[in-house]
Amino acid sequence: MSTIIATLVMVQITIACVTLYLHRSQAHKAVEFHPVVEHFMRFWLWLTTGMVTKEWVAIHRKHHQKSDTVDDPHSPKIYGIWRVLFGGAFLYVKAKQDTKMVNKLGVGTPDDWIERNLYSKYPSTGIELLLFLDFLIFGWWGFLVWLVQVAWIPFWAAGVINGLAHWWGYQNGETRDLSRNISFIGIIIGGECLHNNHHLEPANPKLSRRWFEFDIGWMYITLLKSVGLARLKSLN
Repeated sequence: MSTIIATLVMVQITIACVTLYLHRSQAHKAVEFHPVVEHFMRFWLWLTTGMVTKEWVAIHRKHHQKSDTVDDPHSPKIYGIWRVLFGGAFLYVKAKQDTKMVNKLGVGTPDDWIERNLYSKYPSTGIELLLFLDFLIFGWWGFLVWLVQVAWIPFWAAGVINGLAHWWGYQNGETRDLSRNISFIGIIIGGECLHNNHHLEPANPKLSRRWFEFDIGWMYITLLKSVGLARLKSLN
């Protein structure tokens, strides 16, 4: 039971880092975190996902620019719901091969020594290190723990958010795309399922709008802000 709890805690830390750091802070510049908090999130994402900040940000920005068109990196309207839901990670890998797009749309992301010489240069090393640490901590169960950790973001973020949240759910307002809200799974994926709300106001760090919508990511931001570790940059 302790292994299950530890695994769930770790994947929640991972999704929190995705929604707070990659999405709301880096892609949309809606919130700024204390350097210690920011670098912890950078390190954790390198360790658990191998995603490069510049690539993730560029792909997400392109998604907003070309949402649900043939140029959208991961639209279920174009690729079909099942391909995006279960193969969203492969679409992400394909999209990041466009280095011209990554360099153009990934501007403003970290470009310091550790980014150039470790995080971006050796993105898979973190996942390999994670496997070693999981075996060290959990024994042979560590391999299963590791599988859950590395599959969490590809399924829930690349699959469910990019796929299901553009295919099924409700809308609080009309956008030029097919974005939808799926509020009941918000606690699992950092509030990111409030996707229509986000497309209505991309630069708003708060994703919830109605009384029954729970954005746990906004709760994290509020708590960090209350102790001086986060600063809101935009509410528009």
